Amino acid sequence: MLHAPITFEPITELTRTTASSVKEHWRKVMQEVREQRMVVVTNHNEPQAVIISADQYRALQAKVEALEQSLDELRNQTPALAELRRGFDERLAVLQQAEAGQRARDLLRRPARLGGKVKAGSGY
Repeated sequence: MLHAPITFEPITELTRTTASSVKEHWRKVMQEVREQRMVVVTNHNEPQAVIISADQYRALQAKVEALEQSLDELRNQTPALAELRRGFDERLAVLQQAEAGQRARDLLRRPARLGGKVKAGSGY
């Protein structure tokens, strides 16, 4: 299910109202919320809360549910990732052995024996 993108303006750019205005002029504040979707409530000129419209809340809720579903789908792919990680960890463990550095130096000092062929990778 596709959801319309939810955009968030920086809090400094949202319509602002004071906490006392919210108490005294609730209907006006709610009109601003309907028109702007979000209104910042300030106390001593510092942002304290954001009032969002019910439609915006439902859109956020739907987006969170969609993201959770996507996360569950990713978690179901974990066995393949775990196998890949296991293989990587095995190779890394070999490289972390004390003698690994010396073995690599010895290997690089020997002349290459290609037999006229280019060889690359672990399965050549």
